[in-house]
Amino acid sequence: MGAEESLQLVDRLVLNATSEHLSDLRAAVFRGSWEGETYDAIAERLGYAEAYVKEEGANLFRLLTEILGERVTKTNFRAALERYQASMSGNSPQELEERTINLASVNNGFGSVTVTPTTHEVDPNFIGREGAIAHLNEKIAQGNRIILIQGEGGRGKTTLARKYFKTQGFDCCLELWMAAERRNITLVESVVEEWLRRDFNEEPGRDFGINLERLKRKLRDEHQRVGILIDNLESALDKHGKFIEEHRPYVDLLRALSDSSVRSVTLITSRERLCESSVSVERYLLEGLDEQAWRQFFKNRGLDSESPAIAAMCTAYGGNAKAMKLFSGVILQDFDGDIEAFWQDNNQDLLSEPELKDLVVSQFNRLQNSNPEVYQLLCRLGCYRYQDVHYIPVEGVNCLLWDTPKEQRRSIIRALQDRSLIEVRRGKYWLHPVIRGEAIARLRQSDVWELTNRTAAEYWMDSVQIVETVDDAICILEAYYHYLEIHDYERACDVLTDVRNSRWGEGLPLGWLFYRLGLLQQMIAAITGVINNVTPDYRLGALYILLGYIYRLAGSLHQALNCHDQASQIAEQFDLEKLRIAALFNRGLCLRDLGELEEAIAVFHSVIPLAETSDDYQEYITYSLCCLAYLNSRLSQTETAIHFANQAIARLHPSTKITFWGRGYSLLFLGSTYRNLGRLEEAFQYYQNTILLSEENHFTQIRAKALHGIAQLHREQQDFEAALCYHTNAIQLLDKIGAKCDLAEAYYQLGLTYHRMGDREQRTTHLQHALRLFNEIQAPKQAQQVHQTLSEWETPYDL
Repeated sequence: MGAEESLQLVDRLVLNATSEHLSDLRAAVFRGSWEGETYDAIAERLGYAEAYVKEEGANLFRLLTEILGERVTKTNFRAALERYQASMSGNSPQELEERTINLASVNNGFGSVTVTPTTHEVDPNFIGREGAIAHLNEKIAQGNRIILIQGEGGRGKTTLARKYFKTQGFDCCLELWMAAERRNITLVESVVEEWLRRDFNEEPGRDFGINLERLKRKLRDEHQRVGILIDNLESALDKHGKFIEEHRPYVDLLRALSDSSVRSVTLITSRERLCESSVSVERYLLEGLDEQAWRQFFKNRGLDSESPAIAAMCTAYGGNAKAMKLFSGVILQDFDGDIEAFWQDNNQDLLSEPELKDLVVSQFNRLQNSNPEVYQLLCRLGCYRYQDVHYIPVEGVNCLLWDTPKEQRRSIIRALQDRSLIEVRRGKYWLHPVIRGEAIARLRQSDVWELTNRTAAEYWMDSVQIVETVDDAICILEAYYHYLEIHDYERACDVLTDVRNSRWGEGLPLGWLFYRLGLLQQMIAAITGVINNVTPDYRLGALYILLGYIYRLAGSLHQALNCHDQASQIAEQFDLEKLRIAALFNRGLCLRDLGELEEAIAVFHSVIPLAETSDDYQEYITYSLCCLAYLNSRLSQTETAIHFANQAIARLHPSTKITFWGRGYSLLFLGSTYRNLGRLEEAFQYYQNTILLSEENHFTQIRAKALHGIAQLHREQQDFEAALCYHTNAIQLLDKIGAKCDLAEAYYQLGLTYHRMGDREQRTTHLQHALRLFNEIQAPKQAQQVHQTLSEWETPYDL
C-alpha cells in the first residue's frame, strides 16, 4: 500500500468518524511521516513552527488510535494501517463504513474510548469548557440576548466565545475588537457601517439611527442566526463600568442588540463589569480551567501529563488558559519537554504574584536575556493595532526585522510561535491583548519606537497598489494611525491626501476613496484627528474641502459651510488659487442645497472668471455653467438657463480634464435643467447617460438623483405607475447612503406626484416627511417652500 493509497484510506476513516476530511496540514504531515521525515523537516518545508506540526501529528495519530482500536504512533502507523486493511479485506465497502462509524468502547491501551460522528473536528487546544458552553446555552434559553463573559486577562474568554459560535449552529459571526488604548477605539458608527456593508452586503446610510434600524432588521431574519462578539470591552469603560463619554453611542448599539425581537446572540468579553442601566446584559463569570484540563492540554502537546508540577502551576495561576499555553510552549522549546526542570527553574519568580501579567513579564525578561533578536521582534510587533485590521501578513512581520539578515527571519518568527508568544492562523499573525500590552509598553521605552512606527506605516502604504475594496482602503489608513502615534501629523495628513490608484481608473486621494467606498465616519474621525495639528498649506485646505463635502452629503450644511470658509482662508493666506476656486464652488453647492438660489448663482458666477486664469482650473468652469443653467431653470429664467446649458455642453464633450465624478454631476444638472424647461426628451437622454456613468463608477448618489429626475419626467407625462417606481428606487438608494438633502427633495417630489394622482393622504404623508428632513438639516427656505405647498393644498375637509 503506497503513500497516496494510505492517505485516501485515512481520509475516508477520519471522514466517517468526524464528518470532516483531513485538513491540508494533517495530510501534509501524514505524507512527510510516510516518507520518514522528522517533524522539524516537515515544519521547515511547510513553513510552520515545529511545535505546531508536532502537535497536529500527535492529534492525527491519536484520532487513528481511537478509530483503529490500537495504539498508533508516528513510528508504527504504516504497520497499523496495513493490519487494518488486511482485517477488512473480506468486507464490502458498506460494511467497512458501518464498522468505522459504529466503533465504540474500543480498548486502545488507554482505556475505553467512544468515537462518535461530529460536525466539528476535535480541537486539542479547546478543553475543559463543556460546562461553560452548557451555561451559556441555559442563559440564552432564558431569553438573554447579550451575555458578558467576565474574567481576568488570559482566562480564555475570547476563545470560549468563538468556539461557542462555531459549534452552536450560528450562520455567521460579526466581530468587534475593542482597542486596548482608548484613543484607538473605533467609532461605533463605523462599526455598524462595516457590518452592514461587509457582512450583509447592504450600503449603509449616513445616519447612525437609521443604520441601527437596518441592523436590527437583518438580525430579525428567521433564516440566518447571527452571533456577535465584542472583545475586550473594558478599554471603553470608565471606573464605574459605564462607557466613556466619547463612546457613549455604544450604548445605543447594545440597546439594539438586546432588543427582544432580534434573533442574534451577542457575547461580550471584558475584565470589568458593564453597568449601563438602560442595557439588558446577563453576566457570566468565567472560572479558570481545572487541573484535569491542564493535564489534558499538556498531554495533547506530547508532554508528561502526570507531572506533579502541573498541579502547582495550575493553582499558582488560577487555571489561566493563556498561562497554560505559554508554559507548554516554553517547556517544549527551552526545556526539551521537561516540566519539572522548568518549574524548578521558575516557580519562585512566577509565584511571587500569581497574575498573568507577571507571567508575561517573566517571559519577556527571559527572552530578552536568552534571545535578544526574538525579544526585539516581539516588542516591535506591539506597534500594530490589530483592530480594524485584525491580522498581520508575514510581510508585515518581516518588515520589522529590518536589521536582521533575510535568511534568519523565519527562524526568529518560529521562535515566537514555539513559545506561544505570537498567535498565527493561516499565515496571518497577531498578538494576544495581554502580550501586546507588554510589548508596546517596552517598545515605547526603547530607542526604536519612532523608527518602528515609521517602518510599519511605510509597509501599510506599500501594501496596496490599487484600491479595489474596502479592505484595501482600511489597510492603507493603518499608516495614518502609526504616524499619529509618533505625533507626525504632517505625514498622517499625507496618508489622507496622497493620490492612490483605484478600481475606477483614476487616481484619487485616500480621503476621497473613503467617500467613494461609503466609509464616511472613519474619514471624519481621521480628518478631525489631525486637522488642528497640521501646518496650514494646500493639504490642510484639501482636508477642509473633503470634510465639508462629507458634511454636506450628510445634511450638516452649516458645518460644511464652515469647513469651506476655513479652506478659503488658507487659500487667501497662501495665495492658493485652485483651493480658492474649490472652496468657493463647494460653498455654492451648500447654498444651493439650502435653497438660497440667488446667492448660489452669485457664487457660481464668481467662480468662472477665477477658473479662466489657468487651464488647470477649466473643469470648474464646466461645473459652474451646469449649476447656473439648473438654478436659472429653477427660477424660470428660460433664456438664461438655455444660454448656460449650451455653453456647458460645448465644453463638456471635448473636455479631457473633467473627472468621472464631475462629468456625472454635469450630465445630471443638464438633465434637471431641461426637465425644468419642459424639454422632456432631452432631459430623459441626459438622465440615462448619467445613470450609465454612475453605474460604471459606483456613484450611488448621482444615480439616485437621476432616477429621481426620471420619476418627475414620467409624472409630467401622466405615467404615474412608472413615476412611483422611479421615486421608490431613488428614495431607497438615498436612504441607504443617508443623503438627507437629496432625500428631503425626493420625498417632496413624491408628494407632488401623489397630488397629481389625487391621493391626498399619501401626498400629505410624504410632504410632511420632506418638511421634517428640511428642518433637520436647517434649510429654512426649503422647509418654507414645503410648508407653503401644504398650506395651499390643505382644505378644511382635509384637516
